[in-house]
Amino acid sequence: MGEYESLLTTTDWNEEWKRLQVARKHADDPAVWDEKAKTFPVKHGSQEGYVRMFLDLAGVMPGETVLDMGCGTGALATPLAQAGNRVIACDFSRGMLDVMRADQQSLGVSGVEARLMGWADDWDACGIGPDSVDVALASRSIATDDLRAALMKLDRVARRRVCITLPCGPSPRTDERLLQAAGLDRRLGRDFLYAFNILAAAGINPEVAYIPSVRMELYESFEDACTGFAKIVTDAVRELVDEDELAAIPGRMRGWLTDNLIQDERGFHLSEDRKVTWAFIAWEPRIS
Repeated sequence: MGEYESLLTTTDWNEEWKRLQVARKHADDPAVWDEKAKTFPVKHGSQEGYVRMFLDLAGVMPGETVLDMGCGTGALATPLAQAGNRVIACDFSRGMLDVMRADQQSLGVSGVEARLMGWADDWDACGIGPDSVDVALASRSIATDDLRAALMKLDRVARRRVCITLPCGPSPRTDERLLQAAGLDRRLGRDFLYAFNILAAAGINPEVAYIPSVRMELYESFEDACTGFAKIVTDAVRELVDEDELAAIPGRMRGWLTDNLIQDERGFHLSEDRKVTWAFIAWEPRIS
């Protein structure tokens, strides 16, 4: 009998991540997000919900400089600047940055430096070098083929703390129940586990907490609801299954939706709202 080797410690989790990305829908390009920015929400929710919980867990101290990577329309950057922090807010979508700037101008918010920068860019060339900020944040924004490279970029630029969130479930676009109803619950990964294992393999001891969120979709009719929920699943697995399996999704889900959809004065919706839980992962940067 040969020596035992643990798959947990011998697996290259970044290579596993890369293989998963090949099977997944490719990340949207900046032009797609420029278009989304036109209708993207700018409510910051700094006193409630996801943003409040993220900032509470992040523990940014007064006066600290913060990198908000993948800042979108400023959900984190704006309340941080309002609290007196200097924020370098980066996104690969010029449209998102434009919406953030306009919103902050209307609120009289200063202290945010917006930069057009993506995960694959040369951060040094963009002025984000080693130990540039006290805290580096990436909230629901890690969309990259090379997860380890993204994590190490954050680690490299932060002096005190790095904080990220990744979905606990199969995808932020759907949930376990819908995938099970479609017979596809084993087709998607759990992103946060890859990040945790990559960090652990690098000698980092990350802390983990969880941020729950609830999503409700409302439809005018039962048929609209069946079509809508089938589309949610189809969009999440489109790159993972063949055309025949995609075509079978609506039929597979119909019986489950018959049992789980209810109607009230608002319309048709699931009897139990969809739950999306985010893993909050934080760590102290390694000494450069």
